[in-house]
Amino acid sequence: MKKRDFIKYGGLLTGAMISSTFTSCGNNSGGKTGVRSRKTSPIKLTYTPYTLQLKHVFTLAAGSRTTTPVVLTKLECDGFVGYGEASMPPYLGESHESVQKFLSRVNMEQFSDPFLIEDILEYVDGIAPGNYAAKASIDIALHDLAGKIMGQPWYRIWGLNPEKTPCTSFTIGDDTADVVREKVAEAEPYKILKVKLGVGNDKNIIETIRSVSDKPIGVDVNQGWKDRNYALEMAHWLKEQNVIYLEQPMPKTMTEETGWLTQNSPLPVIADEAFQTKDDLFRVKDFYDGINIKLMKCGGMNAGYKLALMARAMGMKIMVGCMTETSCAISAAAQFSPLVDWADLDGNLLISNDIYDGVTVEDGRIILKDRPGIGIIEL
Repeated sequence: MKKRDFIKYGGLLTGAMISSTFTSCGNNSGGKTGVRSRKTSPIKLTYTPYTLQLKHVFTLAAGSRTTTPVVLTKLECDGFVGYGEASMPPYLGESHESVQKFLSRVNMEQFSDPFLIEDILEYVDGIAPGNYAAKASIDIALHDLAGKIMGQPWYRIWGLNPEKTPCTSFTIGDDTADVVREKVAEAEPYKILKVKLGVGNDKNIIETIRSVSDKPIGVDVNQGWKDRNYALEMAHWLKEQNVIYLEQPMPKTMTEETGWLTQNSPLPVIADEAFQTKDDLFRVKDFYDGINIKLMKCGGMNAGYKLALMARAMGMKIMVGCMTETSCAISAAAQFSPLVDWADLDGNLLISNDIYDGVTVEDGRIILKDRPGIGIIEL
């Protein structure tokens, strides 16, 4: 299947699901039994900057931080409200200012049919290149709005089984041995730990965790290893420590070295910083075993869902990940989590000022709420 045909198929599939469930916003005649019809009104966009407070200092190879800026969006149409979010960790290059500047250029009132998702997102994407977190905030709110109008959660619209959601990992950043042990204790409800490496004391962190827990570990090096031989040596050592995958071990520019590592590593190698959108997927498939899909990197749910289908068709491993986010963006990403091998959807668990109620974790596994849209309630 050609790239353009696959993408077209993904869009047609989503559109067919929507149109079979609901008539378009302006179609108020000839409705069949059980199909709602609505008045036509413009879609209204509003947005508000917000700052997430982390429970612990978050340290990885690129540095440390205690907060994350986000922008919270709303799309309103005929009394329905859809919620969205843009989260901007430093490496994305977006900020409160850039996201608000982009959103100020978005004229959603030219649309009165929230189900024209492909058309609306094509318009939003064409406003300016990049700005993927800002675009994700529109995409998530649009999906939430459409799902609420239909009265259905998106995992059901996509035909996914909520019983097939994976366990989510719980992230532990670099810190003192005492704090690392404290974080492991906090992660007791979770079956998989995710550990940030690449800061120079990798074995010490793993050994500290292993002193108090034998749970499987996924490691994220955040491009921290610069030598392929060292990376391979660490991969073999980590395999012995019950580590299950190796995420972005080397700089994204070290493509050939990473390809060599992937061929020789006893652990699957997952692309994170090296992968963002569908244009990257065809480039990384020959150098990595899998990809980490994040809504803030790819532009939202529409792109994330299609990427999961494409990666699965290519035989790649799939992780759905996150930034530090509220339950809004976490719940949005969780909607297609039944498609993936691993989930790292703990961004809302790492903050102290979440303002939404959404997906929960029970016995380590993601639990999707039977609520319309992305399944959140504003607190």
